[in-house]
Amino acid sequence: MNPFDQYRRNVARVGDLLNLSQKEADALQTPDRIIEKKLKVTLGGKAQELSAYRVQFSNARGPYKGGIRFHPKADLDEVKALAAMMAIKCAVVDIPMGGGKGGVTFNPKEYSSDEVYTVAREFVREMHEHLGPDIDVPAPDVYTNAQIMGIMLDEYEKIIGKSAPATFTGKPLSLGGTPGRDTATAMGGVFVLEAYLAEKNIEGKGLKVSVHGFGNAGATAAQLLHERGFIIVGIADSKGSVMSEKGIDPNVFIHIKNQKQSIRDMYCQGSVCDESKLQTEGVTLGEADDVLTMECDVLIPAALDGVITKEIAEKIKASVVLELANGPTTTEGDEVLENRGIPVIPDVLANAGGVTVSYFEWIQGKTGRAMKRTETNDLLKEVMSVAWSSVSKAAKEHGVPYRLSSFVLAADRILQAKRDRGVL
Repeated sequence: MNPFDQYRRNVARVGDLLNLSQKEADALQTPDRIIEKKLKVTLGGKAQELSAYRVQFSNARGPYKGGIRFHPKADLDEVKALAAMMAIKCAVVDIPMGGGKGGVTFNPKEYSSDEVYTVAREFVREMHEHLGPDIDVPAPDVYTNAQIMGIMLDEYEKIIGKSAPATFTGKPLSLGGTPGRDTATAMGGVFVLEAYLAEKNIEGKGLKVSVHGFGNAGATAAQLLHERGFIIVGIADSKGSVMSEKGIDPNVFIHIKNQKQSIRDMYCQGSVCDESKLQTEGVTLGEADDVLTMECDVLIPAALDGVITKEIAEKIKASVVLELANGPTTTEGDEVLENRGIPVIPDVLANAGGVTVSYFEWIQGKTGRAMKRTETNDLLKEVMSVAWSSVSKAAKEHGVPYRLSSFVLAADRILQAKRDRGVL
């Protein structure tokens, strides 16, 4: 089942719960516009044509919003599914933006920064008429970053002949970026987790947390939870995992990652590991996926999609799963967790802190009013806490898991906007 098939499956379940008409169901599954271009660039000294996409899924609630990814496997089906999920995500946290997504099919890791920037500028040249602060507002995604957004903004402003900082979010601070955007995904997830625990009357301090994926989102989440008294018992990157019942200080491993090393390098040089140090610190090394099934209270998949398969879900020992990654749980895995009574706080809510702070940056770009990090985080906490309350309430009303209640809530908001516009 590809990502868009999974999205359509959730929409079908929503249709049954809300008794949607075929027209309403179709409105949730049909993108407004699919834009396909060929970018003509010179890479590695050779003229190439790269496939580029921008899917504008729904602007019923506001301008299209979503990232641009540079990835060798980026294709139309993937981008369409991600655009649909962005529409859902924005509606779940109730910000006035729609859903969009973009992609260029190439591997930026194989080229110089200047060559990657050339691709970024060519993307804007080909897509600029479909972009704008009141039309479509891109942001960073896989293998793109703040610098690339700055390059894209520069190219866009050259084309239109005026300043337009609200056209892109996730920009460098010097170009109108918002302090707090760098930690927003993880911070938003932590706020949702805290709201969940408060509702269940569970004390967070002392809970054991396992984090699969130690990139920006996973590492920052581990750091924030460690500061709050949670015990980080497992972390993993692409090279392996570090686990300890005594607890792990994520700050030590963040330092290692900043040196472009693997977390295992704390204890090993190549295949030779310091067994004495491992024993003294009570640390066990393993494969990356070992942290998915270890003993813990909170499991945070924060890396790749599709890692919680049916087989993995059957072995999970966590009491709750907080999805910081996009689509980390397969449909079959979701069914197993539901049957086992393990709640999943879904990606469309758990990792929506990023798009929420992008919304703050969009406002900043339109008004010129700068925000401080403390203000960003205070507003983010308010938005995520209210969103959790709404998702939890919908789950109780319909007797469904949080993923489905998130879709119910979002679908109802999107369809109501279409009704109010008279287009449904």
